[in-house]
Amino acid sequence: MSELKLSYPGYVCAPYLHNRDSLELKESWSNSKNIERLFFVTGTFSSESQPYFSTSANHYLLAKFKDSSIVEKELSKHIQEKTSFVFNIHDDLFEREVLGETNFISIYYLEYGEDMDDLIEIAGLLLKREKIEVAGIGNMSTTCSVPSKFTFPYSENMIVIEVASEKSHQSVKKYCDQTQRDVTRKGFTLSNLLSLSILDQLK
Repeated sequence: MSELKLSYPGYVCAPYLHNRDSLELKESWSNSKNIERLFFVTGTFSSESQPYFSTSANHYLLAKFKDSSIVEKELSKHIQEKTSFVFNIHDDLFEREVLGETNFISIYYLEYGEDMDDLIEIAGLLLKREKIEVAGIGNMSTTCSVPSKFTFPYSENMIVIEVASEKSHQSVKKYCDQTQRDVTRKGFTLSNLLSLSILDQLK
């Protein structure tokens, strides 16, 4: 009997390489009912995560989806030499309205799987940062035609936040860095994986 695979909402980051795969994904996601929002973004990996993803790109299509199984099926038809990332959100920490448009998404990982009390405390710390409109916790999977030299060990403990601000991406990045320090100061090993600066909203 085949194992039933659960489906989750979340985010997908596919490298935008100006090739047929990128264009077909852009077209498909622009018209898909499964895709809530679609962005063109610049991706910046932290120095800690960069060695795990040597096949990363500079620009990505970032889509917020409702059903991970549909996205994974689509990605399997468009495996590229640069890594694609799927972030499945198992639990929403919070979602609220804040001033400004979403212009930055920051993705972190916890080096240790925290229990529910810890996650509640982390959510409380993130809530104090008034520019964060969405925060969720989940896992990460990747696809790439080039095998990775190293396996990223923290893919089950991902935290994704959406930040709304009218300020520059550089300013928002500093804001996220301070947020990370606030959480770390409380004893949680929260590390940055990837920062996504939104250049254009496509949907």
